[in-house]
Amino acid sequence: MFDIAVTIVNYKMAEDIRDLLCSMKEDLVGSDLKVQIVVVDNTPEEGAWLMFKNNFPEVKYLPQEGNVGFGKAQNIGIKSTDAKYYFILNPDAIFPSGERVLQRLFEYMEMHPKIGMIAPKLLNSDNSLQYSCYRFPDFWIPLYRRSSLGESRKNRRKVAHYLMHDFNHERNQPVDWIMGSAMFARGTTLEQTGLFDERYFMYFEDCDLCRRFWDANWPIYYIHDIKIKHRHGKGSAKVPGFFSSIMKNPLTRVHITSWLKYMWKWRFKTI
Repeated sequence: MFDIAVTIVNYKMAEDIRDLLCSMKEDLVGSDLKVQIVVVDNTPEEGAWLMFKNNFPEVKYLPQEGNVGFGKAQNIGIKSTDAKYYFILNPDAIFPSGERVLQRLFEYMEMHPKIGMIAPKLLNSDNSLQYSCYRFPDFWIPLYRRSSLGESRKNRRKVAHYLMHDFNHERNQPVDWIMGSAMFARGTTLEQTGLFDERYFMYFEDCDLCRRFWDANWPIYYIHDIKIKHRHGKGSAKVPGFFSSIMKNPLTRVHITSWLKYMWKWRFKTI
């Protein structure tokens, strides 16, 4: 059994993964952790396998026949490797030099056996804080964030509450849910709760998983002093305007579909 399995989904981001893996190698210098890196490739036709074969032969490379979505691809990666902990990680993440991220995440979970999942602090490329932990959403939050309805003072407060702008990001604290960009999960808890719900092609599968952790009495914590950089493309928000985005951006349609699936599954309850 490995100490940690790092699971990464590739969708046209091979160069980002190269940068990530180089930073991960540096992060593990001097560590005796047994780490398996798993890359599930949703775009194998781009030939990323050659880069992994030549430069990262230690990576377990799992090509798919097509884009199976984020949650299903992550599940494939998790099921492929027996590990004590699983670090679900986006390809556009970078381990800062000298932070010993994997070692410290592992040690924190070893010291806190009643915690089910933790998330490091995410930083933007300019080292500013990236909001990556949230409260469970009500039905209207995505609409407020995407349309002029969110411009009123009342609805701005609701969005800020959802995004936890009032949260002290300089303390380790329990949170409702964390972004799927960096989720460090206990393997035995995943066995109990199940993996990502594959009905979500992309978006809200992370929120859904965290909710199941809480329902199973496995808390989720934000850890402020373990840091990772994350470029965070926000693909579903690249076209402004609610209706324009629906018409022109397929990721917006995926996001809204997942939002509706999430709300129906949990019967519109915030908690």
